[in-house]
Amino acid sequence: MSYVVVGAGPTGSEVARLLADEGERVRVVSRRGAGPDHPLIERVTADATDAERLAGLAEGATALVNCAMPAYDCWPTDWPPLAAAMLAAAERAGADYVMLGNTYGYGPVDGPMTEDLPMAATTVKGHVRAQMWNDALAAHRAGRVRVIEVRASEYLGAGVVSPYMLMALPQVLAGQPLVYPADLDAPRSWSYTGDVARTLVAAGRFDGEWGRAWHVPSTSTLSTRELTARLVALAGLPMPELIEMPIDELVRLGETDSIVAEFPEMQYLVRQPHILDSRRTEELLDLKPTDLDQVLTEIAGDQSA
Repeated sequence: MSYVVVGAGPTGSEVARLLADEGERVRVVSRRGAGPDHPLIERVTADATDAERLAGLAEGATALVNCAMPAYDCWPTDWPPLAAAMLAAAERAGADYVMLGNTYGYGPVDGPMTEDLPMAATTVKGHVRAQMWNDALAAHRAGRVRVIEVRASEYLGAGVVSPYMLMALPQVLAGQPLVYPADLDAPRSWSYTGDVARTLVAAGRFDGEWGRAWHVPSTSTLSTRELTARLVALAGLPMPELIEMPIDELVRLGETDSIVAEFPEMQYLVRQPHILDSRRTEELLDLKPTDLDQVLTEIAGDQSA
């Protein structure tokens, strides 16, 4: 077995497909036994918090790739045992450990974010992500396992669960006014699922220094308003009315929705510029972001299918 991918969501499935298309054997582990249909992909139903079972599944693998994603409102309880099990399984199996992460661990940052920023989280979910990286880095520095983390910004892509894809895209494509919790004119980095997957694969094959992070090359740094204008132009739709939702209204919505209730503490991500500096990734891994029009055409087509 060449690779074990934990998680069969859009990113995990795309990582598995990329590897399999290159001739690698891949084992996709998820609670539902889901994953792409491919002759080189084996889909396994398993609980990834079972480190012993997972280590057995990863025995002989080049790398264990963590693309898992607990429910957003369960991170403090569900991520620690899951992350600990995957780290332990990679160590026991003698596999490299490749983590999919995000920018939460940095906390609020003025200016473009680089991979060498310290973990300075200010939120509950930020502390969860920072602790995951710190634990993996400690294992790496102790010589127990090689680790890296690939960090993305807000996702775009078919089947993706992200604020824009969930709360904005359906209304925009339906021609409805959009009331959205963000500074609509703050520039932001957007991460395409395909680029995230390509970065995970390339970083996992890096023959230089490990124990480091990589930033996904961003498909754009447009504001929410600019991204929406580009999307509707491609779809041949009129520009909808965009209204900035106040934080107190977002808090009220969260009173009846446990997922939305998690959004207010992360509002700093969307109320100020949030830019990933991915120059190191682009230079050392020879990766470039996918053209934004291609990405937007894909997600618009998926939404209307």
